[in-house]
Amino acid sequence: MKRFTSILLAAVLAAVLLAGCGAAPSSQPASKPASQPVSQSEPAPAAPEYERATVRVAYMPNMGSGSAIVTGIEMGYFDEVGLDVKLTQFQGGPAEIAAMASGDIDISQIGHGAHALCIEGQAKIFALDLLGVSDEVLANKERGINSVADLKGKTVASTAGTSAEIVLNLVLSTAGLTQDDVKVVEMDANGCVSAMISGQVDACATWAPSTTTIKEQMGDNCLSLGSNGDFVDTVTFPGSFICTEEYAQEHEDILVRFGQALLKAQDYRAPHIEEVCGWLAKEIEADDATILATKDSGEWLTGEFIVKALADGTIKNYYDSQQQVFVDGGRIPEKVPVENYVLFDVMQKACDAYTAAQA
Repeated sequence: MKRFTSILLAAVLAAVLLAGCGAAPSSQPASKPASQPVSQSEPAPAAPEYERATVRVAYMPNMGSGSAIVTGIEMGYFDEVGLDVKLTQFQGGPAEIAAMASGDIDISQIGHGAHALCIEGQAKIFALDLLGVSDEVLANKERGINSVADLKGKTVASTAGTSAEIVLNLVLSTAGLTQDDVKVVEMDANGCVSAMISGQVDACATWAPSTTTIKEQMGDNCLSLGSNGDFVDTVTFPGSFICTEEYAQEHEDILVRFGQALLKAQDYRAPHIEEVCGWLAKEIEADDATILATKDSGEWLTGEFIVKALADGTIKNYYDSQQQVFVDGGRIPEKVPVENYVLFDVMQKACDAYTAAQA
């Protein structure tokens, strides 16, 4: 009996010792051998910590210039990368570049025409935004204008150094004309609207939403003689974000973060363009219907497309093709390497950060 009791006590003691050493409860799987470690969920990588910065951004009050930046603000994408964006309206790219040179603006969104100033070394391109198709040459039929050829000797309002001026030159060339054959009057986009509606000029070259307003106010008396959409098979009209060379050297990190947020904004903009029209209308205090009518004024590139287009050389080809337009039109004397004024390294870093954040 004593022997049985001793054996029983030993068995109980062994069970207690095993429990004290952490034997797994019956509800948990037994430990795996060393060659098959227990699967544990790894903690998600911590979000990058950014030093907050304020970026002063110039844009023009139209969908081509303001849609991506407004989307990024509304959706909080710039805030996600530690950037506070402060917007200032301008009526043209050359004025934006002048403001950057004076130190009043950090980053600008420009249309096709102002890219010539980048080629000349006045600014650096660090992000592609869209391909523009909103510039148009409009004429007053009451002035006896029924074709491009009828523009000869007429007064045409335009904004020098902008995409509208480039389109004016292209449209004139279809009838064998140049600016020497017309009287060009310098006006900004708002001036073109009032001058056309009041009859101060015979025709104008400008962009949406000014073109939309002119057509609405003039009705059947307004004739479209051509737009950059008529030349897309041979010419590209990129809209880009730019900065000065000095700013790029001192604030590359901000440019990369800005570019990363922009790519995300472009992804949202394309499938939600009508919603974006509403945001822009509110930002620029314009009529919703007027801005909505310009929803097709650009080829709304996505971040996903831009990542691929940068890798396969499509984006470089866009800027190369654009530069050829300036050469053919006599705006610049000869072509220069695109790398001279396009910061492809910043574009790539922004794409890499965007791709990593998507994973």
